[in-house]
Amino acid sequence: QVQLVESGGGLVQAGGSLRLTCAASGRTVSSIAIGWFRQAPGNEREFIAHIKWSAGSTYYADSVKGRFTISRDNAKNTVYLQMNSLKPEDTAVYYCAAAISPGQYNYWGQGTQVTVSS
Repeated sequence: QVQLVESGGGLVQAGGSLRLTCAASGRTVSSIAIGWFRQAPGNEREFIAHIKWSAGSTYYADSVKGRFTISRDNAKNTVYLQMNSLKPEDTAVYYCAAAISPGQYNYWGQGTQVTVSS
């Protein structure tokens, strides 16, 4: 089992920044990557970015590329999502998830709310 806890959400004005944190515990050695997702009311869950624990390679959705940066601290089993130039359409509950195999996210955190005001 892998436990994930997100933090860092909040209310910010458009153009502002937030940094989300995903703290992993448990059998973290069984996960190969951490992904960030978001879900706005009435919308489907949307993939944002992922990072591989070992190589640190990253991948971003087009909607956030150039504005969001995912990073990791292996020693702390923690992944960060730096969000800059936030827009009202970034408003959503943000989740991190652990992938046990490529593209398969088996463990999820409880989510953290991000609200961007115009």
